[in-house]
Amino acid sequence: MSISIIIPVYNEEESLPLLHQALHHTLDTLDQPWEVILVDDGSRDKSAEILETLALADPEHVRAVILRRNFGQTTAIAAGIDHATGEVIILMDADLQNDPVDIPRMLAKLDEGYDVVSGWRFDRQDEFVTRTLPSRMANSLISWVTGVHLHDYGCTLKAYRREVITGFRLYGEMHRFIPAYAGSVGAKIVELPVTHHARRFGKTKYGLERTAKVVLDLFTVKFLLSFAQKPIYLFGGAGLALMAISAIGMLLLMLRRILFGTFVLTSPFFIIAVMLVMMGFQSILMGLIAELLVRTYHESQAKPTYTVKKAWANGTRSDGR
Repeated sequence: MSISIIIPVYNEEESLPLLHQALHHTLDTLDQPWEVILVDDGSRDKSAEILETLALADPEHVRAVILRRNFGQTTAIAAGIDHATGEVIILMDADLQNDPVDIPRMLAKLDEGYDVVSGWRFDRQDEFVTRTLPSRMANSLISWVTGVHLHDYGCTLKAYRREVITGFRLYGEMHRFIPAYAGSVGAKIVELPVTHHARRFGKTKYGLERTAKVVLDLFTVKFLLSFAQKPIYLFGGAGLALMAISAIGMLLLMLRRILFGTFVLTSPFFIIAVMLVMMGFQSILMGLIAELLVRTYHESQAKPTYTVKKAWANGTRSDGR
């Protein structure tokens, strides 16, 4: 299998030459063709110039993609995937905290039949309060919400078979949720403890504010995984729940009128019940509109609602293998 290693770069001028050497030291021992796609995400130092130098000096293995401005890590990864040609896509960071020496072990796991090999920074070399603790909390939350249980969603070092990550686009900070997307199409996922080094140059680009972004993105991921093809289940379910609460409230108001003679129309609970009915009806209508949009999306672009792992016809597989 050919291998494409995608590395987003942002202000890593000191790390890039050492990273290039480390990649060659490990990957030259493999009996597989490989390439590394280095994507500069609007760096303010000399990272872009260094990438161009590496691409000219090592054209057989290095491809440089220079973005016009800083778009974010997810967008840089998406650009790398678009420019990659390998059957296996490996993501890693440029700050030397991920170690290329783990790549052969990840490839061996793919050879065992897995579709995704997710790195797990078992002995993480980061600040506990500001990095490790929030990450552990986020990993537990993501695992619970998505149903794909991993210890370390935030570890960039992951290996994918190309077919499990090319059926969707990445937005926002969604790169950390790629295993969840892959799991939704039936990918076989395994977690592998990997080496994690302390940062040698510069400083981290992320802080505690990133946790809030992860939580917000998680709402989007949960919706796309569970309700993207049947949004009426979400909106309609919420609408029916609101209307049921309203009906119970009206019933209680009627019982209070019969038993105690209290006027229904003068009670604030009557107004609340009416509002809940209206909100429930609107939610169901939103679900119907969303259903129309889903059908328009799939039918206008001839997008199937399923994914095929392999198919046999006339004694051969459809992918030619």
